[in-house]
Formats: sequence, C-alpha cells, structure tokens
Amino acid sequence: MSTSDDAELVLEVSEFYERLSAHLESAFGRRHPCWVRGEIEKLYEKNHLYLDVVDASGERESPPSVLKVRCWQSVWSPLKRDLRERGITLAEGSVINFKGYVGVYRPRGEIGFAITAIDVEGLEGDAARARAALIDKLQKEGVLEANRTRPAPAVPLRVGLVSSPRTEGYNDFTGQLMTSRFGFEIVLVPTSVQGDSAPSEVVRAIEVLDREGVDVICVVRGGGSKGDLACFDDERIARAIAASQTPVLTGIGHTGDVSIADLAASHSAITPTKLGEHLVTIVAEWRERSVLAPGERVRRATAAVVDEASEYVAERRRTMVLAVRDRLMAEQQHLEHVGGSLARHARHLLEVEASHLAAVSKLTAAYDPNRRLAQGWSIVTNSSGKVVRSVGDTRLGEVVTIRVGDGALDAAVQDKRGER
Repeated sequence: MSTSDDAELVLEVSEFYERLSAHLESAFGRRHPCWVRGEIEKLYEKNHLYLDVVDASGERESPPSVLKVRCWQSVWSPLKRDLRERGITLAEGSVINFKGYVGVYRPRGEIGFAITAIDVEGLEGDAARARAALIDKLQKEGVLEANRTRPAPAVPLRVGLVSSPRTEGYNDFTGQLMTSRFGFEIVLVPTSVQGDSAPSEVVRAIEVLDREGVDVICVVRGGGSKGDLACFDDERIARAIAASQTPVLTGIGHTGDVSIADLAASHSAITPTKLGEHLVTIVAEWRERSVLAPGERVRRATAAVVDEASEYVAERRRTMVLAVRDRLMAEQQHLEHVGGSLARHARHLLEVEASHLAAVSKLTAAYDPNRRLAQGWSIVTNSSGKVVRSVGDTRLGEVVTIRVGDGALDAAVQDKRGER
C-alpha cells in the first residue's frame, strides 16, 4: 500500500493495533530484543514482576518518560532466585540493565516491555560498590568502631540473644552454652533473620536488650545465600550496634561471610557455633584465672604451711622424746643414787638402833622383875591386880597374890602392921 493510500486509509482500532504490533515486532519484538537501562520508580510483585522504569540519568524531562515493564513468572522465578543467592534485591531506586521485547496490551492501550534477562553481574557490581561506599561512610563516621569501645564484661553469663528460635543457627549457638556446665542465662528476643522486615526487627531487639541490662548482646544467624544474609548489611543494624551501650557480638552465616553488622560488632565469629565457643572460652578462662589458679595457690600455700607445721611437730616430738629419755635416765640415776644413800642410811640407823636396843636390853635386864624374884624378892598384888606398895593397899581378910621366883602364893591378910 502506497503512502498516499495510507493517508486516505481509515483503520479500525483493532486494525491499528495490528499494524502497530507488526511495526514494533519488526523492530523490538521477540526476534529483535534490546537492552534498556533505567531506574526503578515503582515495583510490584505478585507471581509476576511489574516495574515502572524511568531514565537513570540525573537529568530527566518533566514529566519523565515511563516504561511499563513486566517480567513473567516463568522468567522472574529463576531470576529472583539467582538475585537472592547473590545478595541482590531489586527495590525502588535501583538502576538495572534489562533485556527484552516490546508488546502491546490492547485492553488498556499500553505499550509494555517484557523482560527476558537482567544484567545480574552489573547489579552485583553496583551492589558491591554501594556496599563499599556504605562501609566507607560508616567508617568515617566512627560507626564501625563505636561498639568496640564498650567495656567487655569479665564473666558474660547473662546473654541477650537476637535470633530466630529453633533454627539451626539458634540451636548451634545455644547448644554451646547449655553444654558448657556454666550458669549461662539467655534472654531471647525472637526476630526474623532474613527478608524485608528483618532489619527493623533486629534493630528493635538490640534496643530492647540494651535496656534489659544483659552482659552481652549476640546476633545469631546460620548459613545461607548472600540474599539470605543481605539484611545484615543494612545501615540501620550497623547504627543500632554502634548506639548500643552493651557489647554486641555476631555469629552470622558461615566461614567467609562478613556482613556490615560483623564489621560494626565488638566481636564477630565465623559461625554461631564459634560465637558460642567464644563466650564459653571467656568464662572458662576467667574461671581458670580467678577461681582455679587462686585456689591452686591457696592449696599450695596451705600444703606448705602444713608441711612446715608437720616438720615442726616432728622436730618437737623428737626433741620431747630425747628430753624425756634424758630426763628418765637422769631420774633413774638419781633414784639409784638416792636408793644407795637410803640403803646406807638404813643400815646405819639399824646399826645405831641395834646398839641402842642392846643397851636398853641390858638396862631392862637389870630391872627385870624375874631377876629380882630369882634373887628372893616377891611381888604382892591385891585382889584388883594392883601391886601392893603399902599396907594401905590391902584390906583385912583380902586375898592377895604373892609372886616369887618359882611361882605364886595366895594369902589372906590377917593383920596389918605399920599403918598409922
């Protein structure tokens, strides 16, 4: 059809769309895809992804040109998974390079763009540059150093925990504390540890635990993809850690994962398990340093005192044994000497008394009544047995006994002479 013919041709709306679709298909259709760069102004996702994209340059026309972009579920699902694994999240303000084709949506009279591919590598580079810029900014502001200035408790037994309960990371961390035989107390503030709501929940949990007065705050999350851990690169979490007056420790992801939260923390461990081990080690070293070592010093000092006292007692025992033995020997010698002296003195006394006895015996013998009786003397006793020394000692008619040398006679008193 010639141009003149076209100028006079009147098309139905459907015919117009058929021609428009044909022209677009020949230039920007499925067989002729093109790359477009733009900034996401609006984003909506419900199985499919819907974007309003405007110029990414700083200078824009007013009102800006808007391209309605769609990414159907069959394409968006694997793309979304890839982005999540790389830690990339599409959001309003993100600048993306995307490939696709133009299509016409006749019920609304809209020209749309269907995405077939996204420059993930470029987005990853942009994300890395944005992350590096954020780290540099936080470093210059002192945010990354602030929490390291908080005084570390000597015995961190009251542990504030920011984690999702019953997850692998939670179990790995708490398992280390619960099997340590130390008296750890865990104050848990449950939070999401991935997704859009996670940063605000983590910030709130840190603020709550900081007011709670725990010894340390531990932010724990098990391993995952970069996308799963991306929330811990959020600026809000870094600033919440910096503002906390309580030391914040992190155990996020697995070996090789380093988040901005790790950089801002007072201490970061490579896994939740290692963070639990770190706390257990602090308490164990304090116990060794402050309890066991002093106890051992006291034990050794006590043992030294006991040994010294035992040696002193043994020495005193030896001294006492020798002193008692020497004293017994001296007393034995003294007793032998005294015994000898007593024996000699006794013999002397016996000899003196024997001589005295002999003299007394001689004297007694001289006055022995029997000797006098043998010489003719007699002894008269009255009826009472008393010796008659005068006539007054008897009565007339009284029977008296007259003892002579060879016997005795009884006689009655018939007469008393010589009595006055």
